[in-house]
Amino acid sequence: MKKRILFAVFLLSAIPAFAQEKTSEPKEKNLEEVVLQKKKKAVEQKADRTIFDISEQPQLNTGNLLDGVKKLPGLIVSDVAGMMYQGKQLAVFMDGRPLNITSNELNSFLEGMPANAVERIEIITQPGAEFPATSGGAILNIITSKAAKNYLTATYSGNYSFTNEDKWRSKTSNSLNLNARNSLFGWQLNFGQNYRESKMNSFFDTLSETFAERINRSYFVKAATTFDFGKDRLILSYDLNKSHNSGNIFSTETVLNLINKRNDATISPSIRHEVAANFQKRFKDPGTTLDIKLAYNNSDGEFQQNNLPVGNKVLDNNSQGNTITAQADYSQQIKLFDKGKITAGLYYENLKFITKSFNTENLNYKRTSVSTYLEGQTSYKKLDFILGLRGENYDIGGEALNFNNGVAQIVKLKDFKQFRLFPNATAKYNLGKMVYFSLNYNKKITLPSISLLNPNNQVFSNSSIATGGNPNLEPTIFNNFEAKISAFDYAYLGYNLSSANNQVSQITFRDNGIIKNINRNIDQIRIHNVNIGIPIPFMIFKTGIKEAMKFNFNPDKINFMYLYLGYQKHELPDMKTKGFWIINIMNQFMLPYDTKLVANFSYLTSGGNYFYYVADKPFSNSLDLTLTKKFMNDGLTVNIFANDILNGSKMAIRSTYNNSNVFLGNDWDSRSFGLSVNYKIPTKNKLAKEDPNLLNRSTKEEAGGGLTPTP
Repeated sequence: MKKRILFAVFLLSAIPAFAQEKTSEPKEKNLEEVVLQKKKKAVEQKADRTIFDISEQPQLNTGNLLDGVKKLPGLIVSDVAGMMYQGKQLAVFMDGRPLNITSNELNSFLEGMPANAVERIEIITQPGAEFPATSGGAILNIITSKAAKNYLTATYSGNYSFTNEDKWRSKTSNSLNLNARNSLFGWQLNFGQNYRESKMNSFFDTLSETFAERINRSYFVKAATTFDFGKDRLILSYDLNKSHNSGNIFSTETVLNLINKRNDATISPSIRHEVAANFQKRFKDPGTTLDIKLAYNNSDGEFQQNNLPVGNKVLDNNSQGNTITAQADYSQQIKLFDKGKITAGLYYENLKFITKSFNTENLNYKRTSVSTYLEGQTSYKKLDFILGLRGENYDIGGEALNFNNGVAQIVKLKDFKQFRLFPNATAKYNLGKMVYFSLNYNKKITLPSISLLNPNNQVFSNSSIATGGNPNLEPTIFNNFEAKISAFDYAYLGYNLSSANNQVSQITFRDNGIIKNINRNIDQIRIHNVNIGIPIPFMIFKTGIKEAMKFNFNPDKINFMYLYLGYQKHELPDMKTKGFWIINIMNQFMLPYDTKLVANFSYLTSGGNYFYYVADKPFSNSLDLTLTKKFMNDGLTVNIFANDILNGSKMAIRSTYNNSNVFLGNDWDSRSFGLSVNYKIPTKNKLAKEDPNLLNRSTKEEAGGGLTPTP
């Protein structure tokens, strides 16, 4: 196994001095160049994003994708705050393209995909002009593509785990990844299944308590074929995700001081298709590229709720969405100061979404957006600059069937027909080799999720709980600022401020003995976030930092700790708020016989405000352990794991909206134990070599990035 320099450990206040010392030693400088070319890193800090390598981290890829995402330092996943990273709402992309699914479907989608089908996750904290302005504050980009090889290669991944809180429940996943190339074309096929049994207890003040037994089944297929025409390339890809989730929900509710008990059965099948074509034109100048992409996405979902044992149908909802996107991106290097690069592009999106209840159409949503962007990059001595501008034109509207006192009324959704400009700027000062200070600004917009607009949106209903959409929600405009100092892609200290107008937030309150959950716009909200990441190899306690940095280490073979600390505060216009801390500690311990133990601890402090909610208890208080051993010349990897040993992944919050003090809580069987295997089926072909990724490459980081030409 190739070796590299271990994580750089330093005190952030001493970065400039340390950088000068580092660059004065040619031997260490040469070793760093080898690192950049030949070794993947578990975590990388870039000026605009953080990259997590999932494929080589067993503590992240032994369960489903949602389990792995929850373990990423600084990321919050909750029913109230949604998915946030360093105080920013995350838009979810897959292989560089938006998922285009509703917020209700996101968790189920991520639960249905095995984490070992993912290569890496990029969290883009400062999306530039090449990304749609609707990406909001930040982007979580899931990269599923693998490197294809000449001839046929195959990798099998399997996982089994169980929980045993009140009874035995099982979870399994299996997937197979095939890659091949011949003289005419290359192809790739990745397919698998996921089966998950789980339970959840939910509490809604003293009015309602539910116990849900759930079974989630899902299947996925990802296929891609590439055709080379000299330097040019055509990539055709197809994605299929299918799920069939079911559950039994036992609830106790209080209505007019009378206690009712009921039993409901739910089913929610869904299927999602996406077909895409990507033509990559390459020129004599390797810094000049033209990418043209077309994609079509179709999704169908259904939700049925039946009251048992009577069998009467309470809900029968279904939805269908169709999205067409077209995109063209052109990039060329130019002579501007030391070096420069200019990128321009066009983007078109058309979305139609229809929902029905008992075969009656109750929502018809249409959205068309056309955008163009121009972004330039340049370097002058130790300074790097990025300046971009994106213009987007929106035409959004639709109708919904709303019931007012039992009378059906057709209401128009809030029209949004506007042209807006979205600038972005980055300035980075390179203090030394791989040590820099950066300032970032971007303006973004987030459109309300369709599920939040739909007045008929309900995923579970009883006489004590009412959840519906708000057709009058308006888009949210974000102004995002960030300052960060970083070294060697691992250690960093940053502060970011997200100032939002018309922020969409859920509120909970009592109304005539019923708990209502609705969403509304907040005039203005500011989210402050301070975060720090520090790698600490344990050997420094014996040798000291300076001596440790002189050695050439393989980080897979040493003991170290990675510490993440984040402080976040939501500043609301109509109430005083308190902040909260996010703590993540990852420890790696090398045991005899080349066995590795990874312990990951996460903790979110209580007492802080998540919009209009305060946590009575920490959102997360989990300890995960993963024991890894490789066999057969690293061809077989076996992991034994225990997740949430402390059984602390629970939610206990109170609504602060209008001093309603409504208590909401849930707990689930998050403590699990299991085994996973990853087997690279050997090939007799000794000439097999790496080929470029087949699946769509849409981000600067994937395509080489920066000012360096893509080979």
